[in-house]
Amino acid sequence: MGPEPTEAAVTAADRIVERVDALVTDRPAAVIAVFLLVSVVAVGGLAGITTSAGADQFTQDIPAQRALDDIDEEFETSIGGSATSAQVIVTDDNVLSRSTLIRVLETQDRLESRSTLRVRSTTSHADAIARQLDPSAEAPGERRDAVAEATPAELRAAITDADASGAVAAQVSVDYNPTAQRADAAIVGITYDLPESATTGRVTELQTQSVAVVDSVPGNEAGDNAVLFGDGILQSEITALLGDTAIIVFPAALLLILGFLVFAYRDPIDMGIGLVALLLSLLWTFGFMGYAGIPFSDSLITVFPLLLAVGIDFGIHIVNRYREERGEGLSIAAAMRTTTDQLLIAFLLVTITTVFGLVSNVVSPFEPNRDFGIVAAAGITFTLAVFGVFLPATKVLVDRWRERLPIPEFGTTALGSGGSRLGRVLRVGVDLSKVAPVAVVAVLLVGGAVGGAYGTGVNTEFSEEAFFPDEDRLETYSNLPEPFAPTDYTFLRVLSLFEEEFEQSFVGSVTLYVDQSVRDDDALELIDRTTRNPPDTFATTDERRAASTSVVTVIRDQAERDPEFSALVDRNDRLGTGVPDRDVDEVYDALLDSPARGQARGYLAADRGSARIDYTIRPGVDNSEAVADVRDLAERTPLEAVPTGDLVVNEAVIDRLTTSAIRSLFAAFGLTAVFLALSYAYLEGKAVYGLLNLVPVLVTVGLLVGSMRLFDIPLTPINAPILSVSIGLGVDYTVHFVHRFVDEFKAGKAVDEALDVTIAGTGGALTGSMLTTVCGLGVLWLAVIPLLRDFGVLLALGVLYAYLCSILLVPSLVVVWNRYGDRVGLGLDGGLRDESAERAD
Repeated sequence: MGPEPTEAAVTAADRIVERVDALVTDRPAAVIAVFLLVSVVAVGGLAGITTSAGADQFTQDIPAQRALDDIDEEFETSIGGSATSAQVIVTDDNVLSRSTLIRVLETQDRLESRSTLRVRSTTSHADAIARQLDPSAEAPGERRDAVAEATPAELRAAITDADASGAVAAQVSVDYNPTAQRADAAIVGITYDLPESATTGRVTELQTQSVAVVDSVPGNEAGDNAVLFGDGILQSEITALLGDTAIIVFPAALLLILGFLVFAYRDPIDMGIGLVALLLSLLWTFGFMGYAGIPFSDSLITVFPLLLAVGIDFGIHIVNRYREERGEGLSIAAAMRTTTDQLLIAFLLVTITTVFGLVSNVVSPFEPNRDFGIVAAAGITFTLAVFGVFLPATKVLVDRWRERLPIPEFGTTALGSGGSRLGRVLRVGVDLSKVAPVAVVAVLLVGGAVGGAYGTGVNTEFSEEAFFPDEDRLETYSNLPEPFAPTDYTFLRVLSLFEEEFEQSFVGSVTLYVDQSVRDDDALELIDRTTRNPPDTFATTDERRAASTSVVTVIRDQAERDPEFSALVDRNDRLGTGVPDRDVDEVYDALLDSPARGQARGYLAADRGSARIDYTIRPGVDNSEAVADVRDLAERTPLEAVPTGDLVVNEAVIDRLTTSAIRSLFAAFGLTAVFLALSYAYLEGKAVYGLLNLVPVLVTVGLLVGSMRLFDIPLTPINAPILSVSIGLGVDYTVHFVHRFVDEFKAGKAVDEALDVTIAGTGGALTGSMLTTVCGLGVLWLAVIPLLRDFGVLLALGVLYAYLCSILLVPSLVVVWNRYGDRVGLGLDGGLRDESAERAD
């Protein structure tokens, strides 16, 4: 049995509530004025809101990502491209035809000659061909003229000679036929002259301007047969996804929420008050983001449906309970005092437990998740203030005006009250608690446990593609009128071209970043050894070596094409392995003076202080196995090597993701359990009331995790907070039910009677809140980004499960606990039993 509440404790809690009562009922106009003034201040923060999107938010501070960044800076070609580089994919019937070669060189000429674009250099297969025609041609314009003036025979010979150096095949599509001299696509590389401090916005601006220049070339149609792709363009289009999602989701959410609010309030004036309160909560939260310098990201889109969920819940409970008291004949002030007396403590418990669930995300290693926790916690706190003080004050002031003015009456009865059909349906849980409470508790507890056990097999997923839109949904939405029609995303076409024409994708290989000087005599030999006896996950050559690319393979390829270079390699190959093992600087000098310079600079840093080795992964291999093998290889090699590449970075994020989700879940549950137990011991003298709130929450979390696996929804950085947030959402519903039950039980009613009154008074508000919230959150299913769609579905399911547990499980749990808790001294009333328990005995 918990300790009896102290007089000081009760007085302290009562004093806070009484102070709010006095402000709300005696000075409502002053309260409203203060809240509006704060709202004006919040407006000032809106100008400071920035945006952030894409997978880069989750890869900061990961060693593999830092190595990837170093590769982008130190090598002329990088994995996936650098922020200061871009590519133009040119397509045509034959990109080796004279007309297309001239078009490519004209594109390069315009890009390099426009000083405002800050283009340092451009490269293409057309360059190599033009140099064969005129070795003295330096500028793209001169090389264009060389191609235009060449005879057909000279052009064919130039293509053959350029192909011999490997310069053509490296930059055209895989359908290249050297005999027919035909290919369908080619890549033009662009390098910008920008300082390391250049912002993403600046890069995006230059690449966007480059698109316009590409489009100005006769024969080019930007986005069609000449598609520019760069990190700046990619980030801007991913950011645009947020806008496209918002413009689809928010209007749909607004319509659904309005529809259910009409059902819940049945009074346009009350609904208007509720909507104003919701807008203030959102405004304060946006303002807080601006002042705190927290960028608006994919993760934060989900904060606002969450705030709507809690705000709608608070608003419906206030108005419904107020109507219940008014129906008993109380005056406006008395009815609102009774309402706030009984609901403010429940609101406070809900808010603090929800904040615990949200703030637990601060321990996440991902900055967007930490931002989510901070912003959502602040937003929930603002929601408590607005709906706990502003809404009651506004309701009091408006109802006093309504008494004096000839305003018609609308639906003002409490939702689910009396003998309504809804009221009868809501009694199912209470009726079951009278018939078979033990069976109900057992079935739901087992269901939650089974769901949790089944959910341990849920998949984890992370990749850049996870932030891309659903192409089928984009195609469907493209038929909508403006402004609802989504943006035309060029990066989707680029991805298709990379995969179809060049057989490239963001994954499929892993990399070792050799972070040491490679000028020692044994450096190349050590690099070569990393390809011997490869693990089963690596693709292999006929020689039982890993299918890989490095400066060693570039040297071998050049030696096969160039006898003079081959002789140099042989002179410096003491072991006869085909790999130079002395005077490697001399070999590097010759390699960088050859036509293979561009390829060599992709695997050898300019200062020769680092190198890179790419390994091809065997098709169908599990990503985690391939990453484990390259990590093991990095540990075994005597080289100072860091495993990296998109696969390695993604796997590191997944590892962090799983640990973070579990850590946040336990932190949220632990904090919530301690807080509720202490709060009810402090307020009611019985910690057992707090524990009653936790059992339905555990069932909710178990069912939610099981649903993730059942519906094939992977755990991702976006939805990882859902597990800890579900604790806060679950407590929201159970606290309202348990708190009302405790009030009625302490007033002298038997357990059965207290449950009857609770479900009649609180059940309707819980139902209205659930319907509005599930639809408001579930509308995220319309999002064009699958990650957000899944998050909305999970939030809606979490609310639904919490609601069902509150009206089905809690009544039976109360009866069972009261029946058997006395035997261990933990009964609800310290030893008294309700009539139903006595009859059962």
